Amino acid sequence: MKLENKVAVITGGYKGIGRGIVNVFLSHGAKVVVLDYDDKVTEMNNENILAYKVDIRNITEIEEAIKDAKNKFGKINILVNNAGVCKLETFENMTDEIKNFHFDININGVWNTTKILLKYLKEEEKSSIVNMSSVTGPLVADPGEVAYATTKGAVLGFTKSLARELADDGIRVNAIMPGYVRTPLVEGMAVESDKSNPESVIDGIASAIPLKRLATPEEVGELAAFLASEESSYITGQGIVIDGGSTLPETAVVGI
Repeated sequence: MKLENKVAVITGGYKGIGRGIVNVFLSHGAKVVVLDYDDKVTEMNNENILAYKVDIRNITEIEEAIKDAKNKFGKINILVNNAGVCKLETFENMTDEIKNFHFDININGVWNTTKILLKYLKEEEKSSIVNMSSVTGPLVADPGEVAYATTKGAVLGFTKSLARELADDGIRVNAIMPGYVRTPLVEGMAVESDKSNPESVIDGIASAIPLKRLATPEEVGELAAFLASEESSYITGQGIVIDGGSTLPETAVVGI
């Protein structure tokens, strides 16, 4: 129960990695505030979850939801900036619409949510922010990921700079850098890559990973819980890779 008596705001918590984080946080004793753009998010509401349909591009919507959650749960100790999008397109063919779609959610959404939550986090002792970066951008990239990779590199830079600024306030800021996780987002990328047989894309991804599988959302959730808890009390400003070893191979052909 490492998160007992904690209240965590999790963006993009309705499905995918976000849902895994929600489930893990609940299992460790936290109460959870979910912000998500999906119309069905409010179905998650119960005594331990407050769920709000929010567009994190809209700072007013975030502010209204957080004020209500603070009034009902009494405090907020943790922010997990998880919400993100990825749509494959080459740089040459990239439209402003697709570029802005990534930048507005993956960068501005993180910025907006953190800006609103900061005053609440400062009211509590030993607060924590966990941002969802990626191995894509800071470490690796595939064709068509230039917009996504750019935004995830920005999230890592945001994490490090903010961690330095907030150290005196006792707020730790870290980033998670996942490899491939079996989520609707990755399944959508598989369809974009091969509409006739998207499962072959998933199998191909797994075959290139030393552990021979994609991560589960709950595995990422356990890392988020660790970074949000006092178990990681001396860790701040770091990007933690969780990728099954996918960034380890130097080549696909050299070796015994």
